[in-house]
Amino acid sequence: MTRLFLALARLAAILGGIVLTFLILLTCVSVIGRGLNTLMHGLVDAGILGGFAQSILDAGVGPVLGDFELVEAGIAFCIFSFLPLAQITGAHATVDILVSQFPQKWIRALTTLWEVVFAVVMIVIAWKLYDGMAGKMRYNETTMLLQFPVWWAYAASFAMACVAAVVAVYVAGARVVEILSGRVILTIEGGAH
Repeated sequence: MTRLFLALARLAAILGGIVLTFLILLTCVSVIGRGLNTLMHGLVDAGILGGFAQSILDAGVGPVLGDFELVEAGIAFCIFSFLPLAQITGAHATVDILVSQFPQKWIRALTTLWEVVFAVVMIVIAWKLYDGMAGKMRYNETTMLLQFPVWWAYAASFAMACVAAVVAVYVAGARVVEILSGRVILTIEGGAH
């Protein structure tokens, strides 16, 4: 069962990585375009390479229209895409100055408690994203520049939040079973310390 959820988490992370790569490239192209646009306007104003600079400007060199709208929509998707893999592999950052001194039994109990709390929080986040998406659909809200429906971004984030919630519930359930049975179900514990 763990393999299935690990594969699901990896797939979500791969999708998030693809979207994040696109957002990085989009931002780079937009920043370079903005810089070239500013440079070419400066050259035209100074009378240096006026014809060349003007032809570059006439070609439409400039920032990508709506780049911040796309980044805003995509980054939430990326965050929710990476959460399942971080959860199932135990890769969340932890600060355990005091807890590391506790007996191993207590540490496992606290870990289980936090896994359950995280699962509940992920369910609530997914639920509220659904509510937000429904509201955006109801009022047909669109972005200012690109005019794409805002609910599309909510839907993408909601889908990944559902994956994160499902994986979090599995991890919490596995930790509870580990506490009750003494078996080890999730051997992956590679959190950042």
